[in-house]
Amino acid sequence: MSGAVVEIEGAALAFGERTLWSGLDLDVRPGEFLAVLGPNGSGKTTLLRVLLGLQSLSAGKVRIAGRPPGKGNRRLGYVPQQRAMDQQLTLRGADLVGLGLDGDRWGIGLRGLRGRRRRIAEAVAAVGAERYASSPVGRLSGGEQQRLRVAQALIGEPDVLLCDEPLASLDLTHQRIVTELIDGRRREAGTAVLFVTHEINPVLPYVDRVLYLVGGRFRIGTPDEVMNSATLSELYGTRVEVVRVGGQIHVAGAQSALCEDEVHHHLEHTDEPVP
Repeated sequence: MSGAVVEIEGAALAFGERTLWSGLDLDVRPGEFLAVLGPNGSGKTTLLRVLLGLQSLSAGKVRIAGRPPGKGNRRLGYVPQQRAMDQQLTLRGADLVGLGLDGDRWGIGLRGLRGRRRRIAEAVAAVGAERYASSPVGRLSGGEQQRLRVAQALIGEPDVLLCDEPLASLDLTHQRIVTELIDGRRREAGTAVLFVTHEINPVLPYVDRVLYLVGGRFRIGTPDEVMNSATLSELYGTRVEVVRVGGQIHVAGAQSALCEDEVHHHLEHTDEPVP
């Protein structure tokens, strides 16, 4: 697919007198990895809800792979946050993956069932989950469940993959595994990735651009263009220091009047004094 697969033009979103963001123009191209950053309440997850067709804009336009967002747009895949499932849940891992095919028309009869089983098996194999695909998902670890959620999102072969903090509550090993699975898909198939996260360092090697939202303001650019002291200080309206150590980004700043949390709550903390 040529051209942008996500097109956002003049977008604004407000709830009463509170504006999350306005004047947002953003094109995301095939194979691009966009990290969406910002403090709690800045509208990161709400942006994904707009792209999923679950939230209407106050102003502006959105198109996904040339079509309006919504349930009828099968070009989207979605990976939610990792949340613990009820241990009594008997749904098998393969069945969870198969839910990603809901809405597809497979026809009637044995051929359709065979096709469905084949695609589920391929998706499970792609994330390396064959060993526990027949196990109840409630008995699996958080990392195993999240692998299956990635398979569920990818089984429809989406042009755009929306990821809502998929690394939350995962240890470092499973953070790396899940990120590499997502990155592998975008490299192999040219899938665009919009990755909401509080922690940029686990995905920093893969990120092409950053959309940083805070206090009704935003910046879009490469990590070097956005994740620096001057840009973040301007966004937050207070002095913010950004340093790079060992290939990672560390941010330190005072309590900001523009957000509920500390400026650096979404990145790794450092006890070292900032120059």
